[in-house]
Amino acid sequence: MNAAVKRLPGWLVLLGVVIALLLVGTLRDAGVRSENDRIDAITKRVACPVCSGESVFESRNASAINIRNKVEDLVQEGTRTDDEIIAEIQKDSPVQLLLVPKRSGFEALAWALPVAAGVVAFVGLGLAFRRWTRRLDEVPTDEDRALVEAARHPDEAGAP
Repeated sequence: MNAAVKRLPGWLVLLGVVIALLLVGTLRDAGVRSENDRIDAITKRVACPVCSGESVFESRNASAINIRNKVEDLVQEGTRTDDEIIAEIQKDSPVQLLLVPKRSGFEALAWALPVAAGVVAFVGLGLAFRRWTRRLDEVPTDEDRALVEAARHPDEAGAP
């Protein structure tokens, strides 16, 4: 049996474990959260409309404080989900405020496709390197040696 075929189940198990860990890490629920935890989680996902690269959670700008207060009011109402609160905040703003993509729909696909392309490229490179190293292990035949000698001494190859 080929050595590569013997190693294949081990790689498949490793790939399965990696996929399972990624799924658990991205889809697990953190459990019951307090109102303050919800407010912090939501404000970490919303960008400050006037600050560059800061979330509402981090910013001390007046507009960020206003958004944080609105999030706090909406959380304390207790009738909306986190996504609904973010949609409400986004509705009032002329600029895009979402820092983290949604877990479903087009935004999730737009973030997942480059990662998938990177994984496919990495696997493809690994397979190509493996194939190239196998070619290095091949033993040259007498024909190969004759071709090399003919290339090294072209004047002797044409002589009778």
